[in-house]
Amino acid sequence: MRWFNTAGPCRPEYNYMLPPLERLPKVQRIINQQGYFVIHAPRQVGKTTAMLTLAQQLTASRRYTAILLSVEVGAAFPNDIAAAQQTILQSWQGAINAWLPSELHPNWSALPADSHLSTALQTWAESSPRPLVVFIDEIDSLQGDMLLSILRQLRDGASRRPSHFPHALALIGLRDVRDYKIAAGGSPRLNTASPFNIKVASLTVRNFTQAEIARLYQQHTDETGQQFTPEAIDRVFELTQGQPWLVNAIAKEIVEELAEDPAKTIDVGLVNTAKEILIKRRDTHIDSLAERLNERRVRTIIEPMLLGQTLGTVPNDDVEFLLDLGLCHIDATGNLAIANPIYREILLRFLTFTTEVSLGVLTPSWLTDTGELDTVALRNAFIAFWRQNGQPLLKGVAYHEIAPHIVMMAFLHRVINGGGTLEREYAIGSGRMDLCLRYGAVTLAIELKVWRQDQVNPLERGLEQLEQYLSGLGLDSGWLVIFDQRENQPPIAERTRIEQAKTLANRSVTIIYG
Repeated sequence: MRWFNTAGPCRPEYNYMLPPLERLPKVQRIINQQGYFVIHAPRQVGKTTAMLTLAQQLTASRRYTAILLSVEVGAAFPNDIAAAQQTILQSWQGAINAWLPSELHPNWSALPADSHLSTALQTWAESSPRPLVVFIDEIDSLQGDMLLSILRQLRDGASRRPSHFPHALALIGLRDVRDYKIAAGGSPRLNTASPFNIKVASLTVRNFTQAEIARLYQQHTDETGQQFTPEAIDRVFELTQGQPWLVNAIAKEIVEELAEDPAKTIDVGLVNTAKEILIKRRDTHIDSLAERLNERRVRTIIEPMLLGQTLGTVPNDDVEFLLDLGLCHIDATGNLAIANPIYREILLRFLTFTTEVSLGVLTPSWLTDTGELDTVALRNAFIAFWRQNGQPLLKGVAYHEIAPHIVMMAFLHRVINGGGTLEREYAIGSGRMDLCLRYGAVTLAIELKVWRQDQVNPLERGLEQLEQYLSGLGLDSGWLVIFDQRENQPPIAERTRIEQAKTLANRSVTIIYG
């Protein structure tokens, strides 16, 4: 029986998978035309699976000798090109032994110990009974002189193809050639394709479509009889936007843990539960993205996004970096946005975690005797908490511009404590963050605004935005929280207060100035 895979390349005999080359439709033509090209896409979207599959198909066709090779082991020798190349060649030999029949192996036994990678490729191309096609994975794991050396070796040898150098070749990594880093740990880029100006194309591997998710899940249904409702598939696409690792991870969690019995139909509730488990468990894929929030160039974009501000003078390279990571995408309106709702949730959970575990004991005075949420009691509890703890907690938040938001969300996480959900919406240029707290039968909409130095009171605009949010949720009341960040204000304990107001549509609003 096959399974949903979340670790390493997919294999059709073991894993549910879609034909990976459907998302790289032009690649066969490029190879036939002796093309040298680049494939770049975020991690765990299927680059390695696609190219491994293509190499196997090309070799099986008997037209080519094709292989996927990695240079990642060379990254351990950033200042020793010779040692890096020998380590890479040893790795390549292991891959060749594993994936190709012996009659297609190169004879590298006579190569000098200090041979360049280009020498090895030339020797192999000249002895191969078929045109040689090489896919070089993890190319951007290399930096500095080692990276430049390989790119220049490939450019130099390309003119001798196909008889004396690979017929076709691809560089596979997170970023395009001009974006490869040239200094270890730094942001400077090549800013030019000249070390590899022989490339004919830069391709990327897109996410799954909604129809492709349905096809992938149908494979499980065909083998086990377990059904996914159409609404469940819609919800998976909504949450993941087709990100392949997330699509597989949600399904794997459901069919192996939450609904092992194939007779149990998979519905939206199971999808939502699986999503929460993935976020809280912080698997490697999720954790590696969350850790990026500590990087300066990530913070310079995420912080204004959370505040609903425009990016201003953020360098283009920082934006491109987040796009390449897959953390952000360009949405239908042409604006930069977090790539999917799960990533959006992950970022805020990560940012609020330290604050949340620093809150101490909170007595759930916001619950009635029957365990229902009392929003008036919740408001009073937050006011008391904010007056007592707001000032010291704000000082410990790394993202200073959104520190009030983080503290409030940390408090609300403790409120729901597994018994509800907290949904968040934010977007560049909106000037706000919306929160939707759901606990049992109660839904509470909260609009967060910041009152900054030399700005007018955001009350009027906040009421307009909350009106829109309440209308969309079908609610008659909500909260507008205005964090006063102007200079020379009284301490939080003194300036925190409550007012009542009405929107133009006569919806009731509790205004909290903090």
